[in-house]
Amino acid sequence: MAVHAQTRKQVGVASHLGIKLAEYDQRIRTFIPDYEEMLEVAAAAVPRRARNLVDLGTGTGALTARCLLRVPRARTVGIDADPEILKLAAGRLGSRARLQCGSFTRTSLPACDAVVASFALHHIRARSAKAHLYRQIRAALRRGGVFISVDCHPAANRALAQQQRQAWKSHLLSTYTPREATALLAAWAREDTYVPLQAELELWRKSGLRTELLWRKGAFAVLLGLR
Repeated sequence: MAVHAQTRKQVGVASHLGIKLAEYDQRIRTFIPDYEEMLEVAAAAVPRRARNLVDLGTGTGALTARCLLRVPRARTVGIDADPEILKLAAGRLGSRARLQCGSFTRTSLPACDAVVASFALHHIRARSAKAHLYRQIRAALRRGGVFISVDCHPAANRALAQQQRQAWKSHLLSTYTPREATALLAAWAREDTYVPLQAELELWRKSGLRTELLWRKGAFAVLLGLR
């Protein structure tokens, strides 16, 4: 699902999704099942002692806001390629956030206690580029730091992956017509790269992170990496 136009420098999130920017927070819930639950699980995994967070593909700041509520003494650096959506994030996050407009694959990551991402990493097409980012993340994390990602990671088994896709379509059908739901899934399949769960976890392990699967339902997962 195309949530952050991370790798498309000239395409903002609203254009990428085919929606008005003001609709983003409401519409994303119609696109992604269990969206609220996944963000809550991710935010709950941020250590209470954390003081510095980095959010990759910040979007409107939905995940960061939950993290800052859980860890009231923390501050965050948010990175997103879309300057317009960062304006929404600024209004939501206030003075506790320093927002940077740019590609998180090309931006130096500051030393931090936690790195978080929600529906952003699927915009990285090449696994080699993902592997490079994960090594950077590990290097940025202080000892005991965490990397948390919410994203789509289907099964490697084709039959099971098809079942997961059908479950996703069923969620879309609660809002959209069959034709619209089919078109959305087809567009996202062309634009995004969903690395199967086990392959994604292996990329994290090769970067030196210890991994945990925090939440899994259908094709969606919340992953934790420990420094």
